[in-house]
Amino acid sequence: MRLTYDPAYNVAYIRLHEKTAPVTTLKISDEMNVDVAPDGTVYGIELLNANEQLAEDRGNLILELAGKRQEIALRAQDLT
Repeated sequence: MRLTYDPAYNVAYIRLHEKTAPVTTLKISDEMNVDVAPDGTVYGIELLNANEQLAEDRGNLILELAGKRQEIALRAQDLT
């Protein structure tokens, strides 16, 4: 899995699988798209206006792995 974030456009993309086939992008809402392969495999999730979608977590991505927690800023001013 890979998360990328473009602060210029405030878009985050969670890639679950490397694209190996053409995908269809499903518009879930005005702020979320999902890329799906013909066999139903979800390749990725695009978060538009990512800062506001993550506002509950103060605009941070929170990773929790094996009981450890790490916050990663997704605010353009914090990434420079």
